[in-house]
Amino acid sequence: MSAAKISLRGVRKSFGTHSVLNGIDIDIAEGTVVSLIGPSGSGKSTLLRCINLLEPIDDGEILLDGIDISLPGFDANPVRRRIGMVFQNFNLFPHMSVQDNITLSPVRTLGVDKAIARTKAAELLERFGLADKVNAFPDQLSGGQQQRVAIIRALAIEPEVLLLDEITSSLDPELVGEVLDVVRELKTSGMTLVLATHEMGFARDISDLVCVLDGGHIIEQGLPGQVFSAPQSERAQQFLERIIRAGRL
Repeated sequence: MSAAKISLRGVRKSFGTHSVLNGIDIDIAEGTVVSLIGPSGSGKSTLLRCINLLEPIDDGEILLDGIDISLPGFDANPVRRRIGMVFQNFNLFPHMSVQDNITLSPVRTLGVDKAIARTKAAELLERFGLADKVNAFPDQLSGGQQQRVAIIRALAIEPEVLLLDEITSSLDPELVGEVLDVVRELKTSGMTLVLATHEMGFARDISDLVCVLDGGHIIEQGLPGQVFSAPQSERAQQFLERIIRAGRL
């Protein structure tokens, strides 16, 4: 396994008196897929937001290539160019075409020439089966197409790591597969991916490392075969038993 691209050491985060992350330790190797699973409210989304510096941590360290990016006053913008994030609710600008949604950040943030940015956008749309939607607006797309555009928008800045926060939770069941296929394609390209997901079968199949969160703790982490087939902690066993009974694994 490659050296750690991202490392978290003793990461803690609270909102008021509510403790959300309680000493998170994890190494995310370059070129691997790490899935965060666990019940709702266990801290998965907050953990991703902390890695992307959307939320400051209260204690601990977040290291990117060995550099502590969580220090107070650290410039978040260069980090967010290296660590992209896709949210569950798409967050596309409704008044902008697909092309303009994708090219906005490369042009305005990175200073990429508009023509070059549009060429890159067209290549990404072709790669993910949306070439014919370049001039469409978000409300003309299905939910699955909107989420694919959101992923393409994140890829347009050529991040080194991509964080995916419950990207199928807002989709109708029949649209989930087309978005998960994009994630599979990204895995084959060697991108480092960290995803919070309730798609247990998908997490089992695609992940190099699975982390089970509960109450802001990582209660189990390991290879997917071990975590899903023979979890060691009682709480992880209970969680996965409920998932199996519900027919989600």
